[in-house]
Amino acid sequence: MASVKPVPEGYHTITPYLSVPDGEAAIEFYKKAFGAQELFRMPGMGGKGIGHAEIKIGDSHVMLADEVPDLNFRSPQTLGGSPVMLYLYVDDSDAWFDRAVKAGAKITRPLEDQFYGDRSGCVDDPWGHRWYLSTHKEDVSPEELEKRAKKAQEEMKDK
Repeated sequence: MASVKPVPEGYHTITPYLSVPDGEAAIEFYKKAFGAQELFRMPGMGGKGIGHAEIKIGDSHVMLADEVPDLNFRSPQTLGGSPVMLYLYVDDSDAWFDRAVKAGAKITRPLEDQFYGDRSGCVDDPWGHRWYLSTHKEDVSPEELEKRAKKAQEEMKDK
């Protein structure tokens, strides 16, 4: 008998699962904003909405479904925000950032070069999920990173 892999083929150890109020609209947004590929979807209870869907962005799977309040599965929009952020490494953060904004994402942190070597910025999707779009531009040694972090913190205090 063949053994089953504990992590399915093509998946990573961690897979985000997003709760949204309108799964169909979310899938279309993620296609426009992040070039997502829809892998499959299953209808929700009574054949309505999205009970479970999977998309792929780059090499990573993302699961999503419509909210189910009875199971305490609620979106950031319903809860008034989310403490979770998704960090998406891409080949050209400027182009991806622009595409996400044009698709309807709201800028929450402008795109800029960061002290830790990435060029990144942050957008919120229409359902309140926070996405950092980032391109790694520079490898920074731990010593240099510590020095730059202190400088960045001092600059933040001065603002």
